[in-house]
Amino acid sequence: MNSTRTALVIKSTGSWYTLCDDTTNELIACRIRGNLRLQGKRSTNPVVVGDRVRYEPEGQQTGVITEILPRRNYIIRRASNLSKESHIIAANIDQAFLVVSLRMPTTNCEFIDRFLVTAEAYHIPVTLLLNKCDLYTSDEEIEQKERFIENYRSAGYELIETVAAQNIGIEAFKERLSGKISLLSGNSGVGKSTLIHAVDPSLKIRIGTVSTSNNRGRHTTTFSEMYPLAGGGYLIDTPGIKGFGLIDLDNREICRYFPDLFRYAPQCAFYNCTHTHEPGCAVQEALKRGEVSLSRYESYLKLLEDDKKYRT
Repeated sequence: MNSTRTALVIKSTGSWYTLCDDTTNELIACRIRGNLRLQGKRSTNPVVVGDRVRYEPEGQQTGVITEILPRRNYIIRRASNLSKESHIIAANIDQAFLVVSLRMPTTNCEFIDRFLVTAEAYHIPVTLLLNKCDLYTSDEEIEQKERFIENYRSAGYELIETVAAQNIGIEAFKERLSGKISLLSGNSGVGKSTLIHAVDPSLKIRIGTVSTSNNRGRHTTTFSEMYPLAGGGYLIDTPGIKGFGLIDLDNREICRYFPDLFRYAPQCAFYNCTHTHEPGCAVQEALKRGEVSLSRYESYLKLLEDDKKYRT
C-alpha cells in the first residue's frame, strides 16, 4: 500500500496540480480524489497554489491528492457570473502585492478596494505597486497620480511607484519579497510578468502587450504558479483578474475592512451606524471635511449594494 506524503502545491492547471514533495523536493504531478471536489463544492477550485496537502504516490512522478491541510489564510473572490460559488486565488500567503496602473490599462478603484477588503478580512497585508509611472507626463496625469497615491497612503496602505523597464522601484519591491510567500495580482496588462522578470530575470515568464484598440492587457499567465526566488522566498503569479466580487462578508462588517473609514466609526452617534444616512455619522462628516476619499467611500457603498443583491 502506498504511503501518504506531504507536499506544497506550486502550480494549478485546473485538473492537474504540480506538487513539491516536502522530503525529497521532487516535483509530482497529481490529480485530486473525487471526494475533495465534493468538499469544495462551493468553490470552483478546491485545491489552490500555496495549499499544503497529503498525497499518495501512484507512479514515479505522479500521485493523487487525498487531503488538504488546514489553511491559515487565502484570497477569495466571487466566481465569474456565479452568485453562489467562489474562486480561491491562493492560500497560505504572507503578503500580497496588487499591481495597478492609471493608464494602458486603467485599474478601476472599485476593483482595488474590493481586493483590499478581502485581504483585510483574511489578515493579509497588501502593498500597492503603481506601475508604468513613466506614462504619467501631463500636469493632469501627474495630479491624478499624486491624488491616487495620497488616497491610499492616507488609508494606511504602502504604495511603491514602479517602472520595470527602468528599474524604478524594483529594489524596494525585491527587498520585501525575501523569505516570504508573496502573491502578485492585478488586471491583465498592468505589468505583472515584467515586474517578476525584473525581480528575477532567471525566471521564464511570458511578457505580453496591451491591446491598442481597447487598452486592455492580453493574458500571459494562464494558471497560477509559485516561483522560488533567487533572493529567497516564493512569488505566486496569478492570471489577470477582470472583476473582484466579494463573498461571505456581512454588510455589517464591511466598514471594518476600510481602515480609513473605520477609524471614524467609534465616533458615530449610533453603534450600528451604516455610514449611509444616519444623523451624527462621523464617517460622513470626515468625508465632508475631505479626510476620507470620495472614491473609497463610493466603493464602500457599492459593496453594501452588492451584499444586498446576493442575499435577496
